[in-house]
Amino acid sequence: MQIVLHTGAHFTEEERLVKCLLRNKEDFASKGVAVPGPSRYRKLLRDTFGAMQNTAPAPGARDVLLDAILDAEDADRVILSHAHIFGAPRASVRDGRLYPNAPERMAQMSQLFPNDQIEMFTALRNPAAFLPAVFKASPHETVDEFLGGVDPVDVRWSDMLEEVRAAAPKVNITVWCNEDTPLIWAEIIREMAGLEHNEKIVGGFDVLGDIMSPEGMQRFRAYLKSHPVMTEMQKRRVIAAFLDKYALEDEIEEELDMPGWTDDLVDEMTEIYDEDMLRVQRLPGVTLIAP
Repeated sequence: MQIVLHTGAHFTEEERLVKCLLRNKEDFASKGVAVPGPSRYRKLLRDTFGAMQNTAPAPGARDVLLDAILDAEDADRVILSHAHIFGAPRASVRDGRLYPNAPERMAQMSQLFPNDQIEMFTALRNPAAFLPAVFKASPHETVDEFLGGVDPVDVRWSDMLEEVRAAAPKVNITVWCNEDTPLIWAEIIREMAGLEHNEKIVGGFDVLGDIMSPEGMQRFRAYLKSHPVMTEMQKRRVIAAFLDKYALEDEIEEELDMPGWTDDLVDEMTEIYDEDMLRVQRLPGVTLIAP
């Protein structure tokens, strides 16, 4: 069994992704890909991992869990999405570490499904935007307390991914930058479902519709209709061209509000984030979906 686990990150498009997958549920099922409703497995997984804190899973735990999740559905690949699997937003940063619970959780997944192929999918987001969002959801009153004294320029997604790989080396990881999501949304969905690059899906331009004017979307769809044969790379170039002309500025600009942070610090963190993605690309067992 191929088990795909979408783990967020928080403050990305996690719930929209689930909804898009569910819109394709029937088509995916015909290809042996199951998309169970989240209510069927999120609490179940949380309770299972909680029990595994004190004891190893029973010999038949894997089969019992999959039977409950699939509900008699026959599948070779199952897609699960749970942005809280590594904890609530307030637990996603600790002493400057991103998702410190991730290595243990993925190790538990490997223990629970020892003979299955596990794939972890997660969106990454510029720490200059991610950390302020998490800070607002945290109980901390100061940024220094929130980061445990760690300099924000030292917060790296690659560190988290390396820790997960060390704890669960058999788990393959696929990531993407949330900032690129409108350009690669359809490919993210296809990769999660294990589909070929040009297979059609429902909702492949959902995210694009949020940041482009109605006129732009209408012209974009007309262009696609008049150019039915394009590679994914060509489509991305077309999307970028239409966004350059028809993007809704209010939807693509982020207000970053973090006490004590300057524009220079945000710019520095953004440059480091870009450099960190180059490091992520070189990590063994990690695939970065990029435009």
